[in-house]
Formats: sequence, structure tokens, C-alpha cells
Amino acid sequence: MTKENTTKGMNITRERMIQLLNEDLAGEYQAIIAYTVYSQVLKGAAYTDIARELEAHAGEELAHAIKIAKQIDYLGGMPGVMPKTVKTSSDPVTMLRADLENERETVGRYRERIRQAEAMGEFALSETLRAIIVQEQEHEIDLSAALDIDVPLAKALAGKNKGRGQLKKHHASRNGRLV
Repeated sequence: MTKENTTKGMNITRERMIQLLNEDLAGEYQAIIAYTVYSQVLKGAAYTDIARELEAHAGEELAHAIKIAKQIDYLGGMPGVMPKTVKTSSDPVTMLRADLENERETVGRYRERIRQAEAMGEFALSETLRAIIVQEQEHEIDLSAALDIDVPLAKALAGKNKGRGQLKKHHASRNGRLV
């Protein structure tokens, strides 16, 4: 392994970055499928606005997948073609919770990927990932609002605010929110 292929401090190679980005790409494919399916199977007046929003999220996730695939190609890799497993359920709240958890994991992965990209000197990649995080966090906010839970705080603050972000008592829907 040449010094050129290994980053200082993070000890990540281009090959490893390609592998990690392909894992991220599989997550984007998963999100495309989940949002597409969920947006079509959520039924009833309580879910009309939510379903419409999930449809929009599917398109945004496709744009993310294209950006990630472009970066993989730029680094000399071949973009993967397999999605991560999509969780399905007949319960709308379970589906939305699964989406929220996936968004939270995605934001965490991309934060790490940005640090790795910057350590490699791949600043265009880190900027691309920053733009993606903006939309992923918007998805997280939308899903949190639909489930009527607080958006989670950054890990550094999470310990100070234990108990926040918990699903509130489940009862009838109001104003397009599941409460």
C-alpha cells in the first residue's frame, strides 16, 4: 500500500472508501424502494400528506444514489447494484419508524464519511456528502414530525437530554401527524 493511497490519522485507502461508499449506495437504494413502497401503501386521510412527502423523498434518495455512484466511479470503483434489506409492515407507524431509523443511521454514516473524505484530501466528496446530509436531515425532521417525536440531538448533547425523542402516546391522528 503506497503512502498516496492511505490517509494520515484515519488510515483509509481509496479502495476502502469505495467499499464504504458502496455500502452507503446500498442504503440509498433501500431508501428509494422503501419510500416508493411506503408512499403507495399508506392509506387513509391521516396519511395523505405523509404519503405525498414520502414520494418526494424517493426522488431525493434517487438523486443521492446518483451522486454517490458518481463519486465511486471517480475514485475508480464500480457502483454496486444491491439494496440493503427493506423493512415492510402492515402497520404505518412501524414503517415510518423504520424509515426514521434508516435516516438516523444514514446521517451518522455520512458524518463519518465526511471526516474520512477530508482526511483523504477528497474535499469534493466531502462537500457532496454535506449536501446529501442536508436532505437526509430534512427527511429525519419530516418523519419525526409525522410520528410526533422530537428530532434527535447530536450525540454530544444526547446524554444531557435523556428521554427526548421518545415516541409519544399513540392515539388518533391530528393535522397529518401520528400522535
